[in-house]
Amino acid sequence: MRINSNISTHKPIHHGGPFSITHPSSDILDFSSNISPIGTSTLVRKTIKNQLDTIQIYPDSESTQLKKNIQSYTKIPYSQIVVGNGATEIIYNFCQAFLSNKISVLIPIPTFGEYESAVRLSGAKVSFFKTMNLEKDIEIFISKIPNNGCVFICNPNNPTGNLITKKNMLKLIISASKKKTLIFVDECFIELVPDHNESIITLVKKYKNLFVLRSLTKSFALAGLRIGYGIGSPQMISILNKIKIPWNVSGLAQKAASSALSQLFYLEKVKVLIKKESAYLIDNISKLHNFKCNLTSTNFILIKTKIKSKNLQKQLLENKILIRDCSTIRGLNQNYIRIAVKKRKDNEKLIKALEKI
Repeated sequence: MRINSNISTHKPIHHGGPFSITHPSSDILDFSSNISPIGTSTLVRKTIKNQLDTIQIYPDSESTQLKKNIQSYTKIPYSQIVVGNGATEIIYNFCQAFLSNKISVLIPIPTFGEYESAVRLSGAKVSFFKTMNLEKDIEIFISKIPNNGCVFICNPNNPTGNLITKKNMLKLIISASKKKTLIFVDECFIELVPDHNESIITLVKKYKNLFVLRSLTKSFALAGLRIGYGIGSPQMISILNKIKIPWNVSGLAQKAASSALSQLFYLEKVKVLIKKESAYLIDNISKLHNFKCNLTSTNFILIKTKIKSKNLQKQLLENKILIRDCSTIRGLNQNYIRIAVKKRKDNEKLIKALEKI
């Protein structure tokens, strides 16, 4: 077989979740997945149950009603919305559509690994900017933006939890626009940021070089259904709609997502819990000798540890607790782990387990 060289050298990215370990168990307390701590809403569960008979029917390949609901939710025109089988599908489709071996891509690290993975599959040239806080290093980063290229930004950033202000994001977008460079902004966690609204989603109406990614996986706890959406110029969205596979989003996922978006109070409730519990986790874990917490703006915490991350993960698994080993994330090493913010009862179990190590 003749295989594209970009595929033959491709290395899949490692992620968290129960299936990231050799022997997954239903009773594992999963701190490795950054999902809404209050779980899937009752309304979404009822919607899925009431729609079970539709499993035998092909879904709407265009996700028409869901797009209309996203339009209502975001105030972005229908023609500027694309829906995907999770946010990750959209990342890969974006790279397939707009990148090539003639394009230079800039990615700050550490960050979500699928950007690099998708970029390399497209054959584009990738360079990295190492920073643990892009907000502080924004001016230097802007100076590195390539001409006629593409920049990937995760805001707030996974795994550091750092948030870039709308003011600095605008600087980035304008600078990239002057260089005829695309800006891909991943806002999959921005709805889980208490006290701040730094989203630049409305700027897609003005800047044609801007694309914004969102996910219902994290915000509304729909990880198992795979549902995400992207916002961009009508021209950009038209191309992405052309290359997506038919029926890419299941009927159940479309219905569940629509129900989730109708519950604005859900996110407010989640953010209150995240603010309270992230402070609780940071305060208590920081008292322990072996750990130093990175300040976070969202529902996960990056922790520097004196214990090797793989060993720490193994020890915690003995207590049925799973954390994210960050040694596989470019820009980090075996001195870092990441934990999700969960409910108080679960957070107490994690703290007690760490105290014994």
